This record gives sequence, C-alpha cells and structure tokens, in this order.
Amino acid sequence: MRVAFINPQGNFDNNDSYWTQHPDFGGQLVYVKEVALALGDMGIKVDIITRKIVDDEWPEFSKDVEIYHGNENVRVVRIAFGGDKFLPKEELWPYLANEFIDGIVEFYKRENTKPDAITTHYADGGLVGAILSNIFDVPFTFTAHSLGAQKMDKLGVNKDNFDEFEKRFNFSKRIFAERIAMNRSYVNIVSTEQERFNQYSHKYYDGAVDVNDDTKFKVVAPGVNTKVFTYEYQQEDEKTKEYIYKYLKRDIAKDRLNLQYIILSSRFDKKKNHKGAVLAFAKNKELQQKANLVIVLRNVENAFQDYSNLNAEEKEIMDDIMAIIKEYNLYGKVSMFPINGQKQLASAYRVFSQLKSVFCLTALYEPFGLAPIEAMYAGLPAVVTKNGGTLETVKGGKYGVVVDPENPVDIAQGLIKALDNFEVYKKLGIERVESKYTWRATAKGYLEAIEESLRKREEIDSYYYTRVEGDNLIKK
Repeated sequence: MRVAFINPQGNFDNNDSYWTQHPDFGGQLVYVKEVALALGDMGIKVDIITRKIVDDEWPEFSKDVEIYHGNENVRVVRIAFGGDKFLPKEELWPYLANEFIDGIVEFYKRENTKPDAITTHYADGGLVGAILSNIFDVPFTFTAHSLGAQKMDKLGVNKDNFDEFEKRFNFSKRIFAERIAMNRSYVNIVSTEQERFNQYSHKYYDGAVDVNDDTKFKVVAPGVNTKVFTYEYQQEDEKTKEYIYKYLKRDIAKDRLNLQYIILSSRFDKKKNHKGAVLAFAKNKELQQKANLVIVLRNVENAFQDYSNLNAEEKEIMDDIMAIIKEYNLYGKVSMFPINGQKQLASAYRVFSQLKSVFCLTALYEPFGLAPIEAMYAGLPAVVTKNGGTLETVKGGKYGVVVDPENPVDIAQGLIKALDNFEVYKKLGIERVESKYTWRATAKGYLEAIEESLRKREEIDSYYYTRVEGDNLIKK
C-alpha cells in the first residue's frame, strides 16, 4: 500500500531543520514525521508531499525527492509551486488548487502510479486532499491538528477587527478549506473526543459534518518518540547538565540551586499563557520556597540583558514577564535560556527530573498537547491546563495535575501538589505514555482508518457499479 501525506506548509528534511525555531515548523511536522516513519516500519509506502523551495536562505528543501531518515519506505516529495522563495503558510493559499495539485498529479504520472489512499494535515492539506481524492479516485482522511474557528475565538476576532486579522491569517480561506475537508473526508482523525465534540461542533462548521456520526470520526492520539523522550539515562545527559548549570548558576541564587524547578518549555505564543504561570509563581510565597522557575527560550542567550531578536508578539510576552519579575522581585528565582532541538530538550527534562522538577503548561486552550506527554515520559510530572485535550491526556487528573489557566491561585496550588508528590506523578506519567501514547499506536490507528476508508470506497463502488469482462466497469 502507498499512502500520500499531504502537507503543503512547513517542510521536511533529514536534519529536521528549523523545527521549534519558526512558527511554520511546529508540532504538526513532528506528528507527520513520526506517523510516517512508524507506518514505514510497518511496511507501508509513504510519500510526504510538501513544497519545493529553491532559496539560498532555505537550502535544505531544494531536492525533488529524498529518502526520509533512512527509512526506505518513506520519502519526502517536494512539488514546486508559488515561486522559488520560502513563503509562510498564510501565503500559500492562491497556489494550492492549481500549481500544487497539478504538480502532484504530474509527479505520479511520471512514475506511472498513484497513491492507494491519502491522508491530509491542516486546512490547506485538507483542501488539496479533497480535490486529489476525486482525481485519483481514492479515499482520504483529514487531520486538522487545530481548527481556525477556535483560533479566532481565542484571538478575540469580531466584526470590528475581522479585516485586520483576515489580512494576517486568512481565516475565511482556512475555514472554507476546513469545511470542505471535514465534509468530504472518509474519516476525520481527532486526538481526543473533546476535539470531536467541542471543536467540530463550532457554529462556523454547521452543516459541514455531523459530530454525532461515529463513521466520520476516529480518535487517534498522538505519540511520543520514546527513543528521544525517555526517562532512562542517556550518554548526552552529563553534557546537558553542564550546559544547564551554566545558566542556572548565572541566574539562580546560590542557596537556591538545589531546589526543585518548574519548567515552561512551550513555544512563546500568547495562547500558551506563560504570563499566567509566572504570575502564579510570583504571587505564592510557598511555591517560591519550594522551587525555581525555568523558561526555555528560542535564540535568546540572556533575556535579562537583551531579547531584541524576538518577534513583536514574543517581545510583548517577554515585556509582561519582565514586568512581573521586577514587581515581585523574582531575581535569583527565575532562569531563562535556549534549548536546541528535541534531543537536548529531552535530555534537559531528565536532568531536571533528577531535581524532582515538574513540567507546566498553562495554555488558555490546548487542542491536544504533545509537549506534556513528552515531558511525562522523560520523567517530569505534568501540570496542565483544563482547557482542551490535555484534560484527556492526564485522564482528568489521574495521571497529572489539572489547573485553571486563568486562575493564578489554582495554578500555584496545582504546582505545589505536583512538586510535593513528585515520585507518584512521575510513575503515573510514564505508565500513561507507555499504555496509550506511542507513535506505533498512532500509526496503527491511522492504518485502521485508512483501511476502513478503502472498505467504504469498495462498498460505494460495488453499489454504483458492476464489473463486466475483466476490469471494465459500467454504471448500474
């Protein structure tokens, strides 16, 4: 079987270039990578179809085809569209329904083959998949990862400011594409039941899909790369420990170095609500007596001195954080430094686990939350937002601590609970991941959805057509 993964935005290469360093290279790419490689290990041929870029500033993405991470069953197929230069995802829309689709069709025509099934990611991939499904006469599944309606709600988009947000995010195109994709897909793959019933039922999707139709949805939870995010000691951990302590000794008071730590390692984005966690720490003296706060940053060596290289939104977040640090005199209790890539992040989690530290995600809303389960398997108890799929990740608080992200008192009490019960929550977190959140389990869920889609397709064909004389079909 050959499955095409349609993923126009971001890109893929064997060095995972720019991941976590650019808003288009976030968790969705990790998800696609791990599912594709796991399917490849199961003997499925996978083509990750994305955009070809011929740009001196983005040299990694110029090859037409390459084998991905040494897995002979998985390849990255790059289709030229929208010119040669890198474009952010919001600017790809005009080129999808013609250049990108035409390029994909031509690619398979040259190979004299086609995919047996298509799986699509994000709104732009979903739109392309809906069209390709008809062209190739194969079924497709749709994984939204996050839906535009929820982002609009969280950003406070209304009729007065819509034009401003539309220029930046193209919400009208995104929601149109999502409606087409969720309606035309054979199966909508969601991470949690909460995502299905709460997100797809938004008024902007009225009439596009029936959330009560079990045949249209399948819950497939994302997984953890357990080879990277593992609680077991790795050779690089000593080097990471030296790296981390260089910054801790710079920022943390000497008599506080051996306290527990609260780790904020999410992407610097307003919806992740770093400010809420910092404020909770600032307002609770008991919490400050127990632990220090660590904020992982991208490309910022010393935020206390200079963070001018952050973008406008990141600077605004950092301005708020620095104001809280100053108002509550948190100097000597907070450290901020960069972590480079997944391997170093996982290693850092293990180092902090030795200090009985906890991971904290106080996002205003989190569709699923891969970061908490990665931290859990690397040995950190998770304190997570009650809003979104994280509630299912920790099963309502059985495997981690759930907090109200808009209540600093509740956040602080949750952090104290996790810190005081470190060993219990560490053990429970590891058990939760091993039982439910591995990428092989995710890939198996995808394969089941694809195979079910193929069966549906055969049933439809057998209903409308009858086979005569070899492979010739006539309509009933």
